[in-house]
Amino acid sequence: MIRARWLGRVPYREAWDLQRALARRSDDDYLLLLEHPPVVTLGAHADPSHVRSDLADAGIERVEVDRGGDVTVHAPGQLVGYPVVSVGTGPHQGAAHVRRVEQVVLDALVSLGVPSERVGRLEGYPGVWFDAATPGAVPRKVCAVGVRVSHGRTTHGFALNVDPDLSVFDHVVPCGIADLGVTSLVAEGFGRPLPEVVDALVRAAGAHWGGVADDARIVTGPAGGAAPPTPPGAGDDRAVRPPRAGQPIAVRRLQHAGVDPDATLPVAVRKPDWLRAPATMGDGFLGLRRSLRELALVTVCEEAGCPNISECWSDGTATFMINGDRCTRACGFCKVDTRRPLPLDPGEPERVAEAVARMGLAHAVVTCVARDDLADGGAGAFAATIAAVRHRSPATRVEVLVSDFRGDPDALALVVEARPDVFNHNLETVARLQQAARPQAGYARSLTVLARAADAGLSTKSGLMVGLGETEDEVMAALADLRAVGVEVVTIGQYLRPSSRHLPVARWWAPAELARVAEAGASLGFAHVQATPLTRSSYHARQAADAAAGTAVPA
Repeated sequence: MIRARWLGRVPYREAWDLQRALARRSDDDYLLLLEHPPVVTLGAHADPSHVRSDLADAGIERVEVDRGGDVTVHAPGQLVGYPVVSVGTGPHQGAAHVRRVEQVVLDALVSLGVPSERVGRLEGYPGVWFDAATPGAVPRKVCAVGVRVSHGRTTHGFALNVDPDLSVFDHVVPCGIADLGVTSLVAEGFGRPLPEVVDALVRAAGAHWGGVADDARIVTGPAGGAAPPTPPGAGDDRAVRPPRAGQPIAVRRLQHAGVDPDATLPVAVRKPDWLRAPATMGDGFLGLRRSLRELALVTVCEEAGCPNISECWSDGTATFMINGDRCTRACGFCKVDTRRPLPLDPGEPERVAEAVARMGLAHAVVTCVARDDLADGGAGAFAATIAAVRHRSPATRVEVLVSDFRGDPDALALVVEARPDVFNHNLETVARLQQAARPQAGYARSLTVLARAADAGLSTKSGLMVGLGETEDEVMAALADLRAVGVEVVTIGQYLRPSSRHLPVARWWAPAELARVAEAGASLGFAHVQATPLTRSSYHARQAADAAAGTAVPA
C-alpha cells in the first residue's frame, strides 16, 4: 500500500528534506505530489554548461542534487511526484524503479484519454515521450524521470508537464538533450485540470504499489502554503455551494475545503459537559499571575484563551509567549492579536528566566507569536531565552513550541543549536484543511520543520486540533505522517471557536472517539499520545516529556 499526499506548492529544498526523512525514518511507501516554484536542479553527473547563467535574473533557483540524470526544470503547472518506496538492495533496483515510475505515468496518461500509441518510452532516454514511436515525428518529452536509491529506499521521481510555461525550459538544455523537444499535456491537446491528473496518478500508483492507503479525500483536498487551493471536492461527487457574501474569510476558506458552514455548530451552542473545565483560583493561580504581571510577561494561556488555565496555573505551570503579543499571521482558529508587531524587547529572555527561577519549574515551556517581519522569524529570541533559562535554572527542562520560520533552515538552526529538551511545532490540522486554518503555513513545511529537528537529534512533538470538519481517517493519516518524520509525542484536542469571525466548529469529538485515536496513535510507535477534548499543545507537557525521555535519535 502507498500513502499518497497532495501537498500543493512546496519549495524544492523543503520537499527534498521531507523525502529524505521519510526514506530514512519510515518503512511506509509514500507518493508525494506537488508543484515547485521555478527551480533548476542538476543531477550528480550534470554538465554545468547545460544551464544558462541568467537563472537568478529570471527568478529561478538553482539546486545541485543527488539523483541521477542531468538538468531538470520545475515550475508551476508541472506536477511533480516523489515516490519514497522500498525497492530492495539487489542489483539493478534503480533501473527497475525507473521503469515502474515511467509505467505509472504512462498508465495515468492513458486513463486520461491520451492514446497509448502517442505516448511511450524512448530507448536510451529515461522519461515519458510523445510520438517516440511515430515515424517521421520528433519525440517530445512530457515527463522527466530521475531517481536515487539508497539502502533500498528511493527519493526523487518524476516531473509531468501538465501546463507549465514552457519558456522556462529555454534556460537549460533539458536533461542534457539538445536535439529533442519538451512539451506539455496542454500543448499536445490533452489538457486536464490538475486535480484530475493527480487522481489519475494516484490510481495508477495504487495499481503498482498494492493499493492506496488512507481515505481518498486526503489525496486531493486543498493543501500546501502558497499554491492556489485545489477545487473543493476534487476526486468525489460532493456538491459544494459557492460562498455567501459577507461570510468571514476564514469561513469561506473552510467551505472551499469542502466543509458546509450551514452544517457547523452555532457560535452560542452549549458545550458538552466534557468541555467544561472547572475554574480554580487558589493561591497557586493568583501567585503565578502576580509574578507574570510583575515581570511584564505574556503567556499563551491568556492570549489564546486556553480552557486549562486554571488547572495549569494552580499547578504552577505556564507557557511563556515571547517575541511580543502581536502575531504577523491571521490563522483562522487563533485568538492572538494580529496588529502590527512592536520591536523585540531585549530584556524578555532574562525576565522569562527570572519567572522560571521564581516558580521553581522543573519543565518550562516557551512559545511565540509568528514574527514574519523579522529576518530570523524570531528564532534568535528562542535561542536567547533557552540560554537565559539554562543559566538561571540549569536543572530545568526547556520545551519550545515554535513557528515554521517560513521554512528558513538557517533560522531553524538557531533554535536547534540551542538544544531545547523538547522541540514542538504544531501541524494543527489535517492536509485538506490547512489552507482554511492557516493560509500562511503549509502541511509539507510543518512536516519538514519537524523532520529537520528530528534529524538534528532533538526530541520532537506536534499537535492537532479536531472539530473543523476532518474525518477520523484524515486524523490517522496525519498521525502516520508525523510519526514517519520522527515525531515522538503528539497532542490532540477539541477546537473551540474564539469568536464569530473565526472558523466554526463542525462537531464535537467525544472523549471515547479521542481515546480510540490515542490508542491507534500509540500503535504507530509514538512515545506518548495525549488526546482528550481539553488537550492543548502544552497540556501535561512535563508528563509527556517524561514519557518520551531517551527516545530521541542522536544527531
